[in-house]
Amino acid sequence: MRVELKSLIQFTCLVIVTLMSTQAIVAQSPDQTGDWASFRNGNSLHGVATSSLPEKLTQLWTYDSKDGIPGTPAIVDGHVYCGLLDGYVVCLKLKTGEEVWKYRSIEDVDPKSFAPGFKAAPLVTESSVFIGDEEGIFHCIDRKTGQKKWTHETFGEIVSSASIIDDRIIFGSYDNSLYCLKAETGEELWKFETEGYVNCTPAIINGFTFVTGCDEQLRVIDVVTGEQVKIMPLNTYLIASPAIMGDTLYVGTYASEVIAVNWKNLTTEWAYRAAVGEFPYHSSAALTKELVVVGGRDKVVHCINRLNGEEVWTFATRGKVDSSPVIVGERVFVGSDDGHIYGLDLKTGKELWKERIGRKVPGSPAVGEQVLVIGSAETNGKLYAFGQSP
Repeated sequence: MRVELKSLIQFTCLVIVTLMSTQAIVAQSPDQTGDWASFRNGNSLHGVATSSLPEKLTQLWTYDSKDGIPGTPAIVDGHVYCGLLDGYVVCLKLKTGEEVWKYRSIEDVDPKSFAPGFKAAPLVTESSVFIGDEEGIFHCIDRKTGQKKWTHETFGEIVSSASIIDDRIIFGSYDNSLYCLKAETGEELWKFETEGYVNCTPAIINGFTFVTGCDEQLRVIDVVTGEQVKIMPLNTYLIASPAIMGDTLYVGTYASEVIAVNWKNLTTEWAYRAAVGEFPYHSSAALTKELVVVGGRDKVVHCINRLNGEEVWTFATRGKVDSSPVIVGERVFVGSDDGHIYGLDLKTGKELWKERIGRKVPGSPAVGEQVLVIGSAETNGKLYAFGQSP
């Protein structure tokens, strides 16, 4: 009887452990319908999709542009939102690429009039689309109608995409400033002046936002007051946006390094340098608990151990990799200036898929609702959607 009871207890424990393991796997896997509402899909800027993708990707549709698409689209509720260099923001149906509305950066109806283009990625909320243009105007667009809600003028080009916390929109400008606006009205709540261009999309965590820009400083800013609470010299300027996990910030620099910085005690935990050459990083890193994945101007995708900064694998392309990688389950997708988008095995860096979509692909993929959308940047470039064919 005791032997049978012991066996029953062992079997029950085995079942419980198995169920717990299965639940953990399910919890870590991307679901089917997750959106991609901002540049790196969340305020921590991890670049990780919450949607899965089919094992085999096929082209679903393309959308033509006049001057190309250097930025990252957004995918929300069955629609794609994207800024174009020809001065338009478009809303398309995700399944077909059919145009729903088209918003122009200027109100002049003459199609021959110059309209400032959009290099930044849109931020999409329940009611609005937020995006800045290359002449320094930040736009809030009604998400349903495509009509202007409000604009806010800065005094420099806006490449930074916006982040949102509560009712506050935060973004950077080439007028050397970080802005915080009220989402509903565009009222300026605060403005923080740095000593160089603010190119990065601001990460937000624990009530703080971070500026890593052309003044070679890491600045920690209180999102409520706009006051600087910490500053750390980096001795190099940065184009890329920082990804944050816990107390550590991960970003590639112009000094040919990817660094991990503890933003609380202002120390460098590690610095990764490629084995060959001196090349800066424009790509923003994708981040998991184990890995940091980033593209370099050495034409290589680098995968780094997040804990110790050691190389895990590298993948060589034939062009600069300014595109910011996106992690989807056990795969990573990234564009290259060799004109291709690549799908790589996250663990090994082995090429699983590639597709030629233009001459240059500096923009980053958006992945939502089982579809990948990315643009090519040259004249007459296109927006491409990949997924599972019907």
